[in-house]
Amino acid sequence: MQRSSADLRNYALVTGAYWADTLADGASRMLVLFYFFERGYSPFKVAMLFLFYEVFGIITNLVGGFLAARLGLRATLIGGLSVQLVALGMLAVPPASWLVVPYVMAAQALSGIAKDLTKMSSKSAVKLIVPEDAPGTLYKWVAILTGSKNALKGVGFFVGALLLSVVGFRVALAMLAGMIAIALLGVLTLMREDLGRPDATAKFRHMFSNNPAVNRLAAARVFLFASRDVWFVVALPVFFRSEHDWTFWQAGGFLALWTIGYGIVQASAPRLLRKRSEDHGTDPDGGTAMRLAFVLAVWPAAIAAAISVGADPVLSVVIGLLIFGVVFALNSAVHSYLILAYADGDKVAMNVGFYYMANAGGRLIGTVLSGAVYMWQGLSACLWLSAAFILAAAVVSRGLPERRGRSPLGAASVGA
Repeated sequence: MQRSSADLRNYALVTGAYWADTLADGASRMLVLFYFFERGYSPFKVAMLFLFYEVFGIITNLVGGFLAARLGLRATLIGGLSVQLVALGMLAVPPASWLVVPYVMAAQALSGIAKDLTKMSSKSAVKLIVPEDAPGTLYKWVAILTGSKNALKGVGFFVGALLLSVVGFRVALAMLAGMIAIALLGVLTLMREDLGRPDATAKFRHMFSNNPAVNRLAAARVFLFASRDVWFVVALPVFFRSEHDWTFWQAGGFLALWTIGYGIVQASAPRLLRKRSEDHGTDPDGGTAMRLAFVLAVWPAAIAAAISVGADPVLSVVIGLLIFGVVFALNSAVHSYLILAYADGDKVAMNVGFYYMANAGGRLIGTVLSGAVYMWQGLSACLWLSAAFILAAAVVSRGLPERRGRSPLGAASVGA
């Protein structure tokens, strides 16, 4: 019981640090996006500022899972918070004008490393403290953690837009750095033990999963998150700001509210999907992910079709995005549960790292295409491409393990 109490305390510290980093990450992302767009950067150039953020997210999840297995989750968490401090400090200190683009890309690379180290630490911690014979509890805890993270990211969008308007770019970044410093100090002083047992025998080659369920879920995740970011990351805020003259407050506030609502739906996913679960006596499985993906594909296509026939573009986007957000949040929550359900118990950090490497790969594809496709053909083209990516995710999800008996855990173990 003493060990369980220590794990719970440490998990609370990990989660609190994750929330602080998420808030800072969302705020700094909005600061960079609007600050440089207002200085004449094209949508594609703005997207390129986030290129290394996503590239190093892929690398971090791959290497970070290995480091967590070897060194423990405390080490990866402290590393993530420390790197975030450096990233925010870099952005607050302007370089010579000719160095701005590579300098900001480097700072965003560090921010991506920090975000994924803290995310991997927190997500892996859930698996370690929830009993293996309680998949329903695991589903609820993962949904709450993931939903709260995305809600706080939305708050970060709002905070970033607010701070840019009120105190300016550099002061805003200094304030965010102070928040991260407090979180880091809390972990250093209050977390006296590691969370989980470091494994000195872990090998880097083990990062590449031989579990077919994990591999297929990772592939579906690539398409799912590319489908969101291909229109949400750059195209949508630029669409509001440049084509419809929305202010920082309007654009940042709307994106913030959408992301907060998205997080609330994720956190509520077990309750929202409870009726179906009660009918079948099980938690979600691969079939659930597939069906939600097919439903999700309808909405970006519907928004694009509405715009093409002359419907009010802002109204079409706002209504369509709200519905898209609900279905996407449910789909993402099911994915976040399935990766822990499918993960091998002794390799959870590695499996989670591999999965979120795929997640970062999808975001990278979506981010780059968001700026490029928007410049080429506008928002409608981004929406059609989003629908195509979602259909690809649905097709890949068809091969995920279906339930056998009462839990997807049994089905997942077949390919472990």
